[in-house]
Amino acid sequence: MVKNTRFLLFLFLLLFTVLPVSIAQDLLPENFEEWIYEGMEMWEIPGIAIAIVKDGDVVLAEGYGVRKLDEPERVDADTQFGIASVSKHMTASALAILADEGLIDWKDPVIKHIPWFRLSDPFATENVTIHDLLTHQVGVGRILGNRLQFMTNRSREELIYRMRYHDFEQPFRAEFVYSNVMYTLAGEVVAAVTGQSWDSFMAERFFEPMGMSRTNTSIDHLHEDRNAAWPHQYIKGEVIAIQRRNWDIASPAGGVNSTASDMARWMQMQLDLGIFEGEPLISTESVTAIQTPKVSQGSDGLSGTQRSYGYGYSITDHHGHRLISHGGATDGMNTSYTLMPDHNFGIIIMSNNFNNFMNAVAYTVIDHMLGETDRDWNQLFYNSYNYRYETAKAMREEFESTRMSGTSLTHSLEDYTGRFYNDLYDQAEIHLEGDGLVLTVFDDENLSADLEHWHHNTFRINWRNPAQREEFLKFDMNYEGEIDALEIRYTLRPLLLQVGAYPTDYYRDVRYERVE
Repeated sequence: MVKNTRFLLFLFLLLFTVLPVSIAQDLLPENFEEWIYEGMEMWEIPGIAIAIVKDGDVVLAEGYGVRKLDEPERVDADTQFGIASVSKHMTASALAILADEGLIDWKDPVIKHIPWFRLSDPFATENVTIHDLLTHQVGVGRILGNRLQFMTNRSREELIYRMRYHDFEQPFRAEFVYSNVMYTLAGEVVAAVTGQSWDSFMAERFFEPMGMSRTNTSIDHLHEDRNAAWPHQYIKGEVIAIQRRNWDIASPAGGVNSTASDMARWMQMQLDLGIFEGEPLISTESVTAIQTPKVSQGSDGLSGTQRSYGYGYSITDHHGHRLISHGGATDGMNTSYTLMPDHNFGIIIMSNNFNNFMNAVAYTVIDHMLGETDRDWNQLFYNSYNYRYETAKAMREEFESTRMSGTSLTHSLEDYTGRFYNDLYDQAEIHLEGDGLVLTVFDDENLSADLEHWHHNTFRINWRNPAQREEFLKFDMNYEGEIDALEIRYTLRPLLLQVGAYPTDYYRDVRYERVE
């Protein structure tokens, strides 16, 4: 009897070990690892981590390449990456728990839980709901974009307070307007309702019970073993390591750090409709709500199919199969996350340089699973990227050709110095350093730049952190001829960051009035 018991135990362990490997062999294209490394070389990606789950099993959790360029430490399944906006559906999942417990309703007005919250439109203030926040229906849009973090050294409360000064890009509920700050507000709803921070709620209700011990909400809490990927960007013709960006003020929108192994667990829970290892964390009804289309997002790039948005999820179809996904991009970190609930399948690709190879990986694996192998997704994405690169480069050169030569400043450099103020953007300070002007915004030394005279009273802002690229600034005079204001054109989304922060068709002109 003992021998039989031992044999059965051995057989069980053997099957438990071999089954995911067998599934992986069937699920992945031939020579998958070799193909991954070839793609990484093509796209100049130092490191990638991939997790795949299928039918409840983790069939792949693996790292490829290095954590930091020119250093030997390898990426593995436990290497931490910033997953950026993939964090959004996690925040929606936190709110789902509160909905299950009867503490909120998706249609609750935000001011029911945060009475002091205000928008610049009184009607929107009274009526904006949690549903509106999660579906990007408020209309306020971006403040700075992904290169410059808004008020990095301030509290989330101050960020939310200043929304009363934020102009609307589109009328309230008129159309889809992507907004990180509204997801930050959604995280603050969690804090207001529970009395604990969004960060501690995420750890207590998800990360700890799910064994996601290497997942957190701040770069200040990266694991003590420092097995964490370093961000990189393509800047001035080469890929270089750049500074990590602190997302604490907006972490509910994009600040989660995780690993292939941990995200495999998260995908298992999402695919099992809120249940993890037999324990219900979120009700099936609430997970279904998160994953159900709410608003139209227009058509999807290369595939041309219609996309919708749920709560932190883009939802479309691929070869007639439902696909829910979200991308993530912050300084030098790029993530692709995709679930196919009807196939009990999920894949996440985390990388430490901007690229579209991660999307090619996802579609290639999905097509192989579906038996659709007629598209070379990597080449399609790479051709598209090269076209966009050449187009953006030509537009940048065309813009720079409009620079007027031989112009001079109207005042001495000293006359341009001082402090300037905007209700939403707070302080901008100009001071002399040597024989040049230096700009600092938000009283944050990490947001300082050298001003390069462009023409007349216009300057190019060259941020000292090269990952932040550049902006443009012009000084204005009053009728007495004094410098009384400045205006910064903040790039909210460049056409292609590898070319630079400009050209752009999405920007915000911010006027600061002199205060001293």
